[in-house]
Amino acid sequence: MLTNRMKISIVAGALLGVICIAGAQLRSGFEKEALYLFAFWYNRLLMGIVIGFAKETHELKLALGRGAILGLLVSFAFYSSTGFEDPVGFAAGIGYGVIIEYVAYRFADRG
Repeated sequence: MLTNRMKISIVAGALLGVICIAGAQLRSGFEKEALYLFAFWYNRLLMGIVIGFAKETHELKLALGRGAILGLLVSFAFYSSTGFEDPVGFAAGIGYGVIIEYVAYRFADRG
């Protein structure tokens, strides 16, 4: 079911993916291929989907911790598939998980 929380998480993941692309390009001196950048963006979109599926909680600290863990897990998939090439991108994924979870917590209806 496409809940309000899911919609917010997907949009946040997609927007953070654009920021990730910009960061990856800056760190690489604009030498990354389009397929790599798309995969980076898609990883952040997927992070938003995974976080959107997580059950709503009324405790912010639990939500943020869960966001960090889910961000770590989803980011590790991309990080490991690239031969552990971008530790900054991996670490940013943990922070992005927290950001996505916070945005979903703040703006989704908790009924």
